[in-house]
Amino acid sequence: MQSTAVAFSPSISLSAKSQKASSLYRFNPISLTPSKQLCFKNVRVSGSNLAHTSSSRKVGSVICSLRPNGWISNPAPGNQETESEGVMARAASVPESAGAAESPKSKSVLDTLVLGSLFGLWYLFNIYFNLYNKQVLKAFPYPVTVTLVQFAVGTVLVIIMWTSNLYKRPKISGAQLAAILPLALVHTLGNLFTNMSLGKVAVSFTHTIKAMEPFFSVVLSAMFLGEFPTIWVIASLLPIVGGVGLASMTEASFNWAGFWSAMASNLTNQSRNVLSKKFMVKKEESLDNITLFSIITIMSFILLAPAAIFMEGVKFTPSYLQSITGLNIRQLYTRSLLAALCFHAYQQVSYMILQRVSPVTHSVGNCVKRVVVIVTSVLFFQTPVSPINSLGTGIALSGVFLYSRVKRIKPKTA
Repeated sequence: MQSTAVAFSPSISLSAKSQKASSLYRFNPISLTPSKQLCFKNVRVSGSNLAHTSSSRKVGSVICSLRPNGWISNPAPGNQETESEGVMARAASVPESAGAAESPKSKSVLDTLVLGSLFGLWYLFNIYFNLYNKQVLKAFPYPVTVTLVQFAVGTVLVIIMWTSNLYKRPKISGAQLAAILPLALVHTLGNLFTNMSLGKVAVSFTHTIKAMEPFFSVVLSAMFLGEFPTIWVIASLLPIVGGVGLASMTEASFNWAGFWSAMASNLTNQSRNVLSKKFMVKKEESLDNITLFSIITIMSFILLAPAAIFMEGVKFTPSYLQSITGLNIRQLYTRSLLAALCFHAYQQVSYMILQRVSPVTHSVGNCVKRVVVIVTSVLFFQTPVSPINSLGTGIALSGVFLYSRVKRIKPKTA
């Protein structure tokens, strides 16, 4: 639908003669004819001005030229209309969408900027989590207690988020809690095993081993979901396994405890993904990702608290920490808090990204994130890396990237 905009070039009397206001302008349907006139180019008319339109519209230009009898308004070339010494009113047909044509484009640019910022925060929080967490675990070698502190800080943040209405507090049914419980259990074990590995080997090596997550995902999906991989997916797993093996043989910080802890982390984390598909409640009762993660965080804290006390005792009190020689207690508390905040923040941002992009795009972003974390940790801790070790890590990460690309190739059905 099109609307009609009317442009007026108001006339101003330049006569020196005194005239009554009623006789200054003589109206006729075509023009008003005072003695002298001014014409305004590209006039906008809106609201309660001379003409009423639904929104401001830019009308066609008017060419003004000096004639012996004053300023005369002429129509633009190509529009032959009768000249008049008065104000010319011309109907201009303007599409309604003209003023809003830029809106989708500007919205797209804004969405891109927001998504790019989320990816940047995801990487930044993950980098700082790994750096602070490694420093804490080197000074305080109690991974169960460290993991418990991270879940405790996350629980406090979730409670603040819900009570302050930063995020809507969900209404959870008993069926939903029963379905979430196994997810919380494997989530707890996955993060615990990751911290155990980080405490034993270099950050770069832990993340190189964790590059094998696609291998466990394919195996578990085939075993429990009946989702068998395509030949392309199987081919992409070969460089992953080969690269991790090559990196492990040449890793300076290698030990079996760190290696198997990282492998167990892969197994439990991918079990969480499989369980979420197999045992989650009905679709109409499903929860969004951020709410689900928040509930899992609280349940993980409740599950791990008695285990941490039983396995390691109460080791985070000031009295116990003072008994450890050479330990900066204030620095330990600060880094533990920062690591916990970054841990919760990067996982929250990860779920926010997953709500905006496809799983394939998220998987590619996760692969790039792992590369960034490995490179940053090597530079920060000055980890000795041999050329063969670097080659193995590069091959494994290339396989992860290839896997994320070929996973979306669907097998042909007969």
